Amino acid sequence: MTAEFLRDAAMTAVIFGVFASSWFGWAQEDPPPTWRKFLTAGAIASVLTAVAGGVLAWQHWQDGSVFDADTSRTFGVIVGIEFAAAAIGAGILEVRRKKELIPAWIALVVGVHLFPVAALLGYPLIHVVGAMITVVALVSIPRARARELPVSAVTGLGAGTVLLAGALLALLSALFWP
Repeated sequence: MTAEFLRDAAMTAVIFGVFASSWFGWAQEDPPPTWRKFLTAGAIASVLTAVAGGVLAWQHWQDGSVFDADTSRTFGVIVGIEFAAAAIGAGILEVRRKKELIPAWIALVVGVHLFPVAALLGYPLIHVVGAMITVVALVSIPRARARELPVSAVTGLGAGTVLLAGALLALLSALFWP
């Protein structure tokens, strides 16, 4: 479940932590009032996890990484496709006056894009996080509608929680590196 290199595990904690915080923030668009303290705690925990991962990555920057010129280029292409798909889908939802569904769309794109990233990096944890975010995206709309909640709150809470868990697992993996 771990990365090939300690630095990559630590950087995964950084990236997942930053994006977890963003999702917890998006969930605060209009959540039930009782959710605010949990969303705030999640955002703070995510930032702290990202900072800890950043310090660890910095300390082990010279230890190696799966990223080389080819991997970096391919990674850039995958992320570029992700951004394009997210933007095009969000634009279509906006034009169709369905902008409340944008968080679920973005989560779906994020979840799906993690599969080629995981394969490229040879990092199974990213497959698990991708699968879980994809599930969050798929269930967030019906769940939000059934409970009369904003899709942004349900999607943000789910995606933030999954990413924070992934960040914490990556950080623990880096901290207790063999």
